[in-house]
Amino acid sequence: MRCARTIALWLVTLSWPAPAFAYRPFDSTDADVAKAGELEFEIGPAGYLQENHERFLVAPALIVNAGIVDRWELVLEGQNRILVDRAPGEPRLEVGDAALSVKGLLREGSLQDQLGPSVATEIGALLPTTEAEPGVGASIALILSERWRVGAAHLNAGVLLSRNHREGAFAGLIIEGPVAWPLRPVAEAFVEREIDVTAIESGLLGVIWPARDKLSFDAAVRAGRAFDARLVEARAGLTWAFDL
Repeated sequence: MRCARTIALWLVTLSWPAPAFAYRPFDSTDADVAKAGELEFEIGPAGYLQENHERFLVAPALIVNAGIVDRWELVLEGQNRILVDRAPGEPRLEVGDAALSVKGLLREGSLQDQLGPSVATEIGALLPTTEAEPGVGASIALILSERWRVGAAHLNAGVLLSRNHREGAFAGLIIEGPVAWPLRPVAEAFVEREIDVTAIESGLLGVIWPARDKLSFDAAVRAGRAFDARLVEARAGLTWAFDL
């Protein structure tokens, strides 16, 4: 039954004419949105995640962004995790990090070829997963982005109500190399803390390769701690956009 629910959720995810949330390969995002009538897929066909002694294949990780009206997009995301070393009776498949959100551009700036910072907001529902968080939560974030000739920076800050109904807050900072470089180095620092719960703290290093307009590939390694567990993750994937 759990396998059937997992497959059903991914069929809904793949068929829903909805949209995306994070910015590959990061946990945070940038202050830009899909244009009205544009559909963007952020796909991680295969990744690796280790939390202490538990090892998972992440296949796939998916974010779908859909531009619904000018300056606003819908975002749907989730991961299918396959437990590598499974104990007897333990489920092999997990659906994690599922969320549905709406993201809006509040101020056009350097990401939209205007002057000054770009400013956006993202309001999301944290959807039930097959982990130990079966409930529904919520989050709201403010996103500031600035692009210069030498690179770009994206600052995220927000508050959340976890799926276990605990209040919390999160923040992330993305740094990117020059957009003119054929292979752009990137880095991210991310922290999330719930009340009376140990924080998630991680750092990421990676690269983005813009193969052509509306198609880019990425690879990154993330490390840190999550609820007192050592966290190591390898991410690789692509971002593909097209007009409907």
